[in-house]
Amino acid sequence: MPDQAIGGRALVTRRAVIDIVRRVTLGSYGVAGFAGGWADRVLGWIERRPGGLRVSVAGGSLAIRLHLRVAQGLPIAEVARQVDHAVRHAIRQALGREVDRLTIRVAHLELHPGGDPPQVPPPSGLGPSDLADSGSDVY
Repeated sequence: MPDQAIGGRALVTRRAVIDIVRRVTLGSYGVAGFAGGWADRVLGWIERRPGGLRVSVAGGSLAIRLHLRVAQGLPIAEVARQVDHAVRHAIRQALGREVDRLTIRVAHLELHPGGDPPQVPPPSGLGPSDLADSGSDVY
């Protein structure tokens, strides 16, 4: 093996970059998913992508656009900041380069998939000593 490094190139497809970005974005806290459809037309995005994700590599510049749905009740700016950090970190780790431009747009807020938090059940009229007073053996 030679001791000196041999120069070369590594090619990464745009599809691979999309997969990396999709994985880290959907894994970010507060992201309910990608938005798409009519919202892309309203925003006038060029080269629309289903699912609200666009990656462009033009002139050696890496540009990423995300169009997201965010869980309702969370601070949108914090969710966007976390997505920004996660995407930039993942690209840096996987490709060894920086993202030149990252645009994050929040399309709409969505109720959390789990629904509303559970409600405290109303008191049933039983007290703490009712089981002990019943004569049942509790182990």
